[in-house]
Amino acid sequence: MAIKKLAILGSTGSIGRSALEIVRRHPDRFKIAALAAGKNKSLFKRQVEEFKPKVISLSDEKDINEVRRNLSYSPKSHCGDEGLLEVATCDGMDTVVSALVGASGLAPTMAAIRARKDIALANKEVLVMAGGLVMEEARKNKINLLPIDSEHSAIFQSLVGHKREDIKRLILTASGGPFLNMPIKKLSAITPKQALNHPKWKMGKKVTIDSATIMNKGLEVIEAMWLFDMPPEKISVHIHPQSIVHSMVEYIDGSIVAQLGPTDMKGPISYALAYPDKRIDCGIAPLNLCEMDQLTFMEPDEKRFPALRLAYEAIEAGGIMPVVLNAADEVAVEAFLERKIKFTEITKIVESVMEKYQNQKSKTQNPKLNQILEADRWAREAAREIIKQQ
Repeated sequence: MAIKKLAILGSTGSIGRSALEIVRRHPDRFKIAALAAGKNKSLFKRQVEEFKPKVISLSDEKDINEVRRNLSYSPKSHCGDEGLLEVATCDGMDTVVSALVGASGLAPTMAAIRARKDIALANKEVLVMAGGLVMEEARKNKINLLPIDSEHSAIFQSLVGHKREDIKRLILTASGGPFLNMPIKKLSAITPKQALNHPKWKMGKKVTIDSATIMNKGLEVIEAMWLFDMPPEKISVHIHPQSIVHSMVEYIDGSIVAQLGPTDMKGPISYALAYPDKRIDCGIAPLNLCEMDQLTFMEPDEKRFPALRLAYEAIEAGGIMPVVLNAADEVAVEAFLERKIKFTEITKIVESVMEKYQNQKSKTQNPKLNQILEADRWAREAAREIIKQQ
């Protein structure tokens, strides 16, 4: 079996670290060809020294120069947006793990697809912003686009061996976050520390806050729509606090095929990295079904989780609106983490930006990449202006 050569965009984040654990566990199957990260230069240096990639990149030129000077070998080094593109398209690499946070992952992921690299996608915003363009390029270049999100990996696995015409609907599960049972009137007093304390998953700050508002599930509905070519009316969301059933596919004969597993991202990451070969041991503890008390499911409460409604409204509006939704959310979440706004104001700001766009901008239904990036810039600036007035 040939060794699969990987590039990781976002190697110091939670997904990147988990991917490297799998590579560490299976050196006979995987080799790191390139690594890119943001500002965590100390961890990045340790990763580079261990895996010896031939291409490396950090956000800041000063940081990458410092790392390069203290290495025991001499890889090609880059920085900034150009560095991400170099890592995403480096020669001799087979698969890109796209694990950057937010809109920053769009351009390098598109570049990797055009360079005919398979994509293991954790960066859901890539499909939220440019799903039509991304899937068109993936088909054109005949590459595999494999989901790493636990929910989309679960659906991907639950579709294996079944016919598309037999699908009745996709069911995405959501934990409900840390405030599922908190009285709604108390939500405005939530602190960033409380919101970052997820009851089931260990994730980066952005996705953890999105989990608390359930915006992440709204973004995942948009992602699933593109990834599985499924209309939004055939995609449902169920709250599942135990986070054992990662998602399900319901078929027209009444059968529901579900994927269950521990709350450890190494499971879906290993499935994507090994695909299409057999599953591999990724080092996570087995799931003991006999120790479970119960598995419960419920419909989301719109009053508690207005973000999910906004996502469906963005889908209905189409075109640029999902870009606006995502960009405004990124800015609002950052403002909450910096204690500039209240927890409940995150979705209010997103809704305000969407309304402002609806009233002022032309409705482009098949946007090009430059239009997507311009809408992203506009929505971020609009969100910042609203935050300043808070």
